Amino acid sequence: MAFGRRWVRIAVLALMLVPATIVIVLFMLIPAVLTVLISLTNLDYRFIWEWIGLANYQKFITDINTPIFVKNTIIFVTGTLTFNVLVGLFLALVSTHVHDTLGTLMRALWYLPRVMPSVIYAFIMMWIFSPMDTGFLNTILRGLGERPVAWTFHYYWPFLIIVNGFIGCSFGMVIFSSAIKSIPQDYIIAAKVDGASQLTIVRRIILPLIKWQIAFVVAYQTLSLLASFEYILLTLDGGPGYYSTEVMILQAYHLAFGQYLASMRYGYATVFVTILLVIGLILSVVYWKVFRLRELMAEPKME
Repeated sequence: MAFGRRWVRIAVLALMLVPATIVIVLFMLIPAVLTVLISLTNLDYRFIWEWIGLANYQKFITDINTPIFVKNTIIFVTGTLTFNVLVGLFLALVSTHVHDTLGTLMRALWYLPRVMPSVIYAFIMMWIFSPMDTGFLNTILRGLGERPVAWTFHYYWPFLIIVNGFIGCSFGMVIFSSAIKSIPQDYIIAAKVDGASQLTIVRRIILPLIKWQIAFVVAYQTLSLLASFEYILLTLDGGPGYYSTEVMILQAYHLAFGQYLASMRYGYATVFVTILLVIGLILSVVYWKVFRLRELMAEPKME
């Protein structure tokens, strides 16, 4: 009888996993395999699968522009990731140490760029950092008697990191705020009774207790930023100048869809996507090991 109940339990669990398995296979595994296969072809606007082996990868390695795309991707991912995590953590600490109403209002305001239409948000940021005299920041500078600054020409990386960071940091802010609020107040009160300063409480109590949430946000946002190009496209579109901010995933977009029939080099474009996919898989394994994410998902030893 016990043997039969065990098989029934296994069958029920397998049945419950079927929907998730179908979604993973249809929307993740099959597209990933197709991407790798297309990278081995000369697929273009004619949609004819001409197999060319590793020729696209050889072209990627020998292309004089490849180091530019790789360098830009590293700058964009590391810069935006640092901004997202640090600013998200700062906002979470501030909003959880003020009155609840004020903290909730503060988090809601910082969440606005995420729910705002992308084009409108990009337009607003371009107006704020416009290199023209009529831009928001330059209007303030002229009012103070200073000379206007060509923000998007001279400081394009800080500009893009801020544009993406204002959206990305809200994700970490919400997760960190929730984690901080879940810390038992007894720990904080006991530390204050012992004379610990607020900075010591943050460093010795809060940060160690939310280390899993910090690890998750770092891992998730790294993989997300590798495939992120929306606001680069909407604001600077890889410029100013010669591929100044052209990251790998944006170059893949331009190769595939950038210039109508003159482009549509799907075969070569998928090389960039495939390489980013491999980098993402490697980073996933590294984060899994370094951050010990298995322990994050393990059942607690005691309540």
